[in-house]
Amino acid sequence: MEQLRTWIGREEERHDLLGEGLLARFRATLESRVAESEGIAPRGVHWCLCTPEDAMSALGGDGHPRTGGFLPPVPLPRRMWTSGSVDFLAPLRSGAAIRRRSRVAAVSEKRGRSGATVFVELDHLTFADDAPAVRERQTLVWREAAAGMQALPGSGGADLSDWEFTRSRIPSAPLLFRYSALTFNAHRIHYDLPYAQHDEGYPALVVQAPLLATLLLGHAATRGNPSDPARFSFRAVAPAYAGQLLHLAGRETGGGTDLAAIDNDGRRLMEARLEPR
Repeated sequence: MEQLRTWIGREEERHDLLGEGLLARFRATLESRVAESEGIAPRGVHWCLCTPEDAMSALGGDGHPRTGGFLPPVPLPRRMWTSGSVDFLAPLRSGAAIRRRSRVAAVSEKRGRSGATVFVELDHLTFADDAPAVRERQTLVWREAAAGMQALPGSGGADLSDWEFTRSRIPSAPLLFRYSALTFNAHRIHYDLPYAQHDEGYPALVVQAPLLATLLLGHAATRGNPSDPARFSFRAVAPAYAGQLLHLAGRETGGGTDLAAIDNDGRRLMEARLEPR
C-alpha cells in the first residue's frame, strides 16, 4: 500500500478539440430532450474528451489500459468508477480547444465483508480555449475477484411517488456500446457479456457510471438552464444493467435538485445532486 501512495501527486495533461462530429454522435447516442443554445455542448460531454489513447498492446485483460503509469498499479482485478463531484464553471462550446490537467489526489485502502478495496481519487481541471470550464474530483475503486455471479433485480414495481419528475427507459446493449466508443473505454463489462458474467460476476452488461450520471444530468436539464454554472455530485450505489427497466427521478429541494437512478424493484442505483454555484 505504501508503494501505491507514492503515486499521489503524479500528473498528466491531455489535449483535444470539441468538434461538431463528436457533439453530433453524443446527441445521437443520448437522444437529449433539452433545447440547447447554439454552439453550447450538453453537460457530460467532457467525459468524452481527453480520453486515454493507449495502444492495443497496452491494454490489460479487462480492456483497461494497464496501470503503473499515471494510475498506481493496484493489484486487484475489478475496477469501477464509483463517485464524482463536478463543478461546471463555464459552458463548453463547439470548436473549443480542450486541455485537461489531471492529478492523483489520494490513494486509500479499506477492508470489509467483501474483502479488500483500494480507492484512487483523481482531480481533473478542464480548460476550453485556456479558460477553466470543468473542475472534477473522480473516485475509482478496485475490488477483489467476484465470489459468484450477482442476481438481476426483480420485476416488482418501483414506488416513485416521492419524486416530482420521472422518466423511464431501458438502456440497451447498443447504447452501452456507443457510449464506450464515445469515451474510448474498452472495459469489457460494458460490451462483452461472457467476460462480464464469467470473469467479473455480473449477470448482464453493466451500464457505465458516467453514462448513468449523464442521463441524470439530462433529466435535470429538463427543469433548469443547462448553461448556468452548477455543481453536480453523484455516487454509484449498485450496478445498473443493460436490458433492465431504469427510472430517472428528480425533485427540487433546498435550492437544488436531488436525483436518482432507480431499478424496477425500487433499489437505488445512483444518487446525485445538482445545485447552483
